[in-house]
Amino acid sequence: MTVTHLECSLTGERYEAGRVHNLSRAGKPLLVRYDLDQARRTLTRESLRGRAPGMWKWRELLPHDRDPVSLGEPETPILALPNTAARHGAANLLVKDEGRLPTGSFKARGLAMAVTMARQFGIERIAMPTNGNAGAALAAYGARAGIETIVICPAETPEINVRETSAYGARVYVADGQIDECGALVGRGAADGLWFDCSTLKEPYRLEGKKVMGFELAEQLGWKLPDVIFYPTGGGTGLIGMWKGFDELEAVGLIGPERPRMVAVQAAGCAPIVRAFERGDEFAERWEGAATMATGIRVPKAVGDFLILRAVRESGGTAIAVEEEAIAQAVEDAARDDGFLLCPEGGAVLAAWREALDRGAIARDETALLFNCANGNKYPLADRSRRLCLAEADPASLAP
Repeated sequence: MTVTHLECSLTGERYEAGRVHNLSRAGKPLLVRYDLDQARRTLTRESLRGRAPGMWKWRELLPHDRDPVSLGEPETPILALPNTAARHGAANLLVKDEGRLPTGSFKARGLAMAVTMARQFGIERIAMPTNGNAGAALAAYGARAGIETIVICPAETPEINVRETSAYGARVYVADGQIDECGALVGRGAADGLWFDCSTLKEPYRLEGKKVMGFELAEQLGWKLPDVIFYPTGGGTGLIGMWKGFDELEAVGLIGPERPRMVAVQAAGCAPIVRAFERGDEFAERWEGAATMATGIRVPKAVGDFLILRAVRESGGTAIAVEEEAIAQAVEDAARDDGFLLCPEGGAVLAAWREALDRGAIARDETALLFNCANGNKYPLADRSRRLCLAEADPASLAP
């Protein structure tokens, strides 16, 4: 293991590795730091080619020193959307499909790591608030590790997520509030010693699992990063993690100094990061009355808001909010045109790519990578089927 220490993301204060931590004394996320010179000696392009595929092959830049809690996390594919791109006179539109992971979403990456470290530290009970997929992943990996799990969901959480989380044996509560309000309850329980708080960025290790998305896409694209990354942004763990991960990849000699422009994508009905970006603020005020079909990005207040904004600005990127109609239309179009069923959050990033083209924020020949964060089949779909009486059916009438 190459971990040297943990560091407050706001003040830089150092914290000892090998101990249980939540937030720093400043109330901000802790970042794991590594001996990158040591990692460089064994983490090479050649050594990676000889390792079994999956997130755990990046061991020099991961914090665990024992067997991971794993459900067989694969390297998710990057696929082109040629017909969708062609409709807009563009090329090089790619999507990384995180819906192929266990529990059907990219939450599996972060929670696999968080639960691995919880088990390593001997934690017996964990809790978190969730809009859906994170709770399911926590429950699945908690069950795998033999750790008791408690999950609190806002009332708008999709029923399939609530039932899935319960199926893994978690104690699930559906509450009358938003995710940050559910998180406050989780925090009070953690302060009382009832459980360990696994909320987004309130423990240091979920970020380390999520950053592997950046490691993977770099290797999959021949160690050349895309021009632009569009990321569905609620808590922003993956965006922050990838930005951190790119620096680590450069430090160990796997990539150069070039970076993609990072685009934080939110729904118009819950866009605190977009508002803060446009105002030039360092931190984002809470968004009141949050509402969107893309429940994964319905986060009124993110604890890592300043880290999201820092990454977007340092990269020369932007933040875009998209309307509900544009999200729904993007999901429908990608399915019809390219046979790719996006989740609503994936629909949001496609809608944001379209808006960025219209604004001139990206060129039509630039390589844009979108993140589809979950399997589209996990969400309600419109029923466009037609009823048929077989005894009266005429095949000729069925053809278009």
